[in-house]
Amino acid sequence: MKLNTRLIGVSRDSIKSHLKFIEKQELEVLLLSDKESQLCDCFEVIKLKKLYGKEYMGLERSTFVLDEAGEILKEWRKVKVEGHVEEVYEFITSLK
Repeated sequence: MKLNTRLIGVSRDSIKSHLKFIEKQELEVLLLSDKESQLCDCFEVIKLKKLYGKEYMGLERSTFVLDEAGEILKEWRKVKVEGHVEEVYEFITSLK
């Protein structure tokens, strides 16, 4: 089924690291580098995290579905990989 969608990944990693990741994983997904965290700040995905008792500011893995005007139709926060693709796909196909 062909859907009128575009998948874009965003992280604060460098373009160089994105290119390596795309090649290694054989992805066909557009990955954007947000080194200055402008987009991350807009979507409020930089959160206080803890690792081994230490606190730091890091990205909260999130997914957003936007309409053509850029309005958020649905968002998922604290995403876990297992089952997530299917959940997003189900939501997108329900829009038709």
